[in-house]
Amino acid sequence: MLPHEVPYELLSIGELAERAGASVKAVRFYSDQGLLPEAERSSGGHRRYAPEALERLRLIRSLRALDVPLPDVARVLEEEAEGERLEGVVARQLDALGAEMAALRWREAALRLLHEGVPAERAELLRLVGALGTPPDTDTLVRYWRRLLPPRLRAGLADAIVDAAVPPLPEQPSSAHVLAFARLHELTGAAADACLAEHRPAPPRPDLLYDGLREAYDLAAPALLDGRGPAAGEALDCFVGAHARAHGRQDSPDYRRELGRDLAAGEHPAMRRYWQLAAELVPAPTLGAANDWLSAALVGELTGA
Repeated sequence: MLPHEVPYELLSIGELAERAGASVKAVRFYSDQGLLPEAERSSGGHRRYAPEALERLRLIRSLRALDVPLPDVARVLEEEAEGERLEGVVARQLDALGAEMAALRWREAALRLLHEGVPAERAELLRLVGALGTPPDTDTLVRYWRRLLPPRLRAGLADAIVDAAVPPLPEQPSSAHVLAFARLHELTGAAADACLAEHRPAPPRPDLLYDGLREAYDLAAPALLDGRGPAAGEALDCFVGAHARAHGRQDSPDYRRELGRDLAAGEHPAMRRYWQLAAELVPAPTLGAANDWLSAALVGELTGA
């Protein structure tokens, strides 16, 4: 083979573009971005590409058709273990697509809410929905609960209560879901300070109260799911015991009557509204529903109902 000969035929930019089904402009762009190296330039300054550039260009176009960003395309091309690198890129794209679809589903539900609303109410609905992101997050609700819980509550227990109290956003939101969450967001927002100040003070031993209540709610959950009415039993005993221990008291008939009177005074209106709205977002019984069931069970026991 003579020194000036090459072992393969180089492709012009037009030939490469034609074989790949791409435009010359696209090939030039990928070359300028460093994704498609040239083999050489002709004496006239025209780009020439080796035959393997065709498969490289096809790979670039396939990745771009999936909206893979150029930096990730470059990483795939540079990685020797192409399969491993491609797997990571695909996983990131799936995550990004999932977030985009969630935003679109929420936006559609919000638009349906506005479209289906009574004309006289649309301005108020728009105000509520406009205060949310797309899709929204639960940060406002989390902050509300962080401020509501006793500051001396141990961190792990506080985290568990917040996780249980803050309803997750539905994966397939309806217009009713959007409205419930928007109202919940408003309820727990900046205007919630006055409501927080009116809640009962924390007991002397809040860890004992909230630990016990979590157990009592778990024990009551099967009855709630089955639609059974409030009744005495292990869940109620755990519920009363949690309140008693938190205040340094013993569970007794006298204490049960005292607790019953406190519970009969009623939950704070804002908290009752919170649980009503939260119930519209989650299929499972809320902590509020469990607390109501146990409170009613105590009242029933005291009154013989």
